[in-house]
Amino acid sequence: MLKNIRVVLVEPSHPGNIGSAARAMKTMGLHRLYLVNPKEFPHLEATALASGASDVLEGAICCSSLMDALHGTVFSVASTSRHRELSHVVLNAKESAERLLSDSFVGDVALVFGPERTGLSVEDASLCNAIAMIACNPQYSSLNLAQAVQVFCYELALVSEEFLSTTFKGKRASPASHEEVEMLMTHLEDVLIEVDFLKPKNPGRLMQRLRRLILRSDLEREEVNILRGFLGAVQKKGR
Repeated sequence: MLKNIRVVLVEPSHPGNIGSAARAMKTMGLHRLYLVNPKEFPHLEATALASGASDVLEGAICCSSLMDALHGTVFSVASTSRHRELSHVVLNAKESAERLLSDSFVGDVALVFGPERTGLSVEDASLCNAIAMIACNPQYSSLNLAQAVQVFCYELALVSEEFLSTTFKGKRASPASHEEVEMLMTHLEDVLIEVDFLKPKNPGRLMQRLRRLILRSDLEREEVNILRGFLGAVQKKGR
């Protein structure tokens, strides 16, 4: 199910890294590249370093925000070292590959990478369901963007062979899409304001913590519908 996996590069600054990432993807059988506000693309250096993976570059989808790049996905993993600032489930490269491939049987999934210099912001990483880290030398843990993409794509290729060589057992209930979770968050915020639990002028970190809680819950579509039905009942009761 590699065809349902997106590789998302957020604000890549070097076109050569885009080309190298495309090459890394194609060698492992992945082709769906999403670029969020790339500094320079298309670019001759990207094409040169893609080295035969120009079809991946030509099919790349450029987006104005990570929210747009995640549109339609059912699960996403952020590659980031900022795990101490987030409450997400932390996976290693192999575990993230297993989970991504598992959910790719029911819909699109995404593997997200941040800018070369700063990595993903806490805000962007918070939009993903889980975060993943690559085990590195603690004295020198600097990985090039394309190298990181290669590591994850390699793990995905290995896991896909394991999945495809056996019968997939146990179908997971339909997970909630990114948009459905975002609509739930908006609905929840509206209700919290209506019942005077959330103060718009002094919100603090309440919604951020609730977002983390909901993303950790890995909600199914039916569960989102139940929660929104409950929120709707609360609103009717208060009128």
